[in-house]
Amino acid sequence: MRSLKDYKVGMTVEVNDRMQKNYSYKLTKEMGAKASDFNDGGFAPDLTPEEVLAEGVFEGKYLNDCTEEFPKEWFEKSKKHRVGVGKPPDYKLNRFKIKSRQSLVIWQDNGWLIGDDPRGWFQWYCRYWLGRRSSCDDFQKRRWRAFKRHKGQVQKNCEPGDLKCRPKQRQALLEWAYDPFI
Repeated sequence: MRSLKDYKVGMTVEVNDRMQKNYSYKLTKEMGAKASDFNDGGFAPDLTPEEVLAEGVFEGKYLNDCTEEFPKEWFEKSKKHRVGVGKPPDYKLNRFKIKSRQSLVIWQDNGWLIGDDPRGWFQWYCRYWLGRRSSCDDFQKRRWRAFKRHKGQVQKNCEPGDLKCRPKQRQALLEWAYDPFI
């Protein structure tokens, strides 16, 4: 497992997990907020992939077989919110203790899985954050911006700090790297 400090511009990341074999990508930009084009066109997530995972998302079933691809710190901070490979999802591991994810079949039927990211938006975001750029970037950024409507609904319908109000939307916001604690 590599550390965050090991991910540098020019590095090639090899991927061999349960959903993707013999795939690789090159990091062409600096990771995270340091990247000069990260905040382009209104794309400015509130949370890093590490912060999202550490809060508890996707019923403990996300990226569990991707420990060789992503920084070890992401997995160290999310241990208490993950189930092992091959084990069933557990919604109690989510930050808001609510079932939130849709099946991969639904994502496929809706055309949300495009390009080289078979796990969808969050996988794309993890790779983008690390410094990969792809032909799907504009599509995924548009999807992220469209999701912001949920933040507006929580702000309109909930008292500030009332985390019991609209927990499903708050969980979804977290999974899209928006701050759900509004």
